[in-house]
Formats: sequence, C-alpha cells, structure tokens
Amino acid sequence: MQYVLSVDDSGVMRRIIGRTVDVLGYGFLEASNGLEGLGVLARHHADIALIILDVNMPEMDGFEFLDKVKAHPDFKAIPVMMLTTESERGKIIQAIKAGAVNYICKPFTPEDLTVKITDSLGAGL
Repeated sequence: MQYVLSVDDSGVMRRIIGRTVDVLGYGFLEASNGLEGLGVLARHHADIALIILDVNMPEMDGFEFLDKVKAHPDFKAIPVMMLTTESERGKIIQAIKAGAVNYICKPFTPEDLTVKITDSLGAGL
C-alpha cells in the first residue's frame, strides 16, 4: 500500500487530512513535527507517495524539513505539498524553489484538499 505522510503540529489538521487521504484510497501516516517526520520517513520512505507538510511547527519548521528531505537520496523523489496559513507570495515561491510540488493555504475545503493532493500525487509519477 502507498501512504501519504502528514507532518503537522495540529492533531485536528492531521485528522482532516487523514479522512481525505482515506477517501482517496491511500494509507495514512502522521507526525507532529519535522523531527518525527524524518523518523517516519526513515522507516517507511519506500511506501510514501506524498508528504503534506505544515510550515510553522515546533522542533523543526517545514522549510528545514523540506531541505532535509530534498537533500536525502532516499527521500528526495517523494513529492511534498506545503499546507499552511502562510499565504504570502514570497513564502509560496520559497517553498516551490525548495522543491515543493504544490501549496495550499488554510483554511481550505475538503474538495480543495482533494484536488491539491491528486495534483501533487501526479507530480510524483
């Protein structure tokens, strides 16, 4: 089974993402910060089809996590979609330049999330 990994410090947000991922037929893995996310990646990277990544988190923010993912030979091909309250154009450009394939701003509808996840999964093919 292929999985989507959500790295977000909000448990509510991870549950919302998990429900959407389940409807799309993927397994769901989660981490509450970037350090936990790297641990999940180390164990499951071969089965992860997409990472959905928050920007503002304790321990390790999303941009630092993204840099580590894109620098790691086992992780760098996994598409990353940023999901955040940061709607500033400069942050979006920074995320795309750092290797993110997509970006969605909170709040969003379940339909918006489904479209962005589907698009992001296509980017990893």
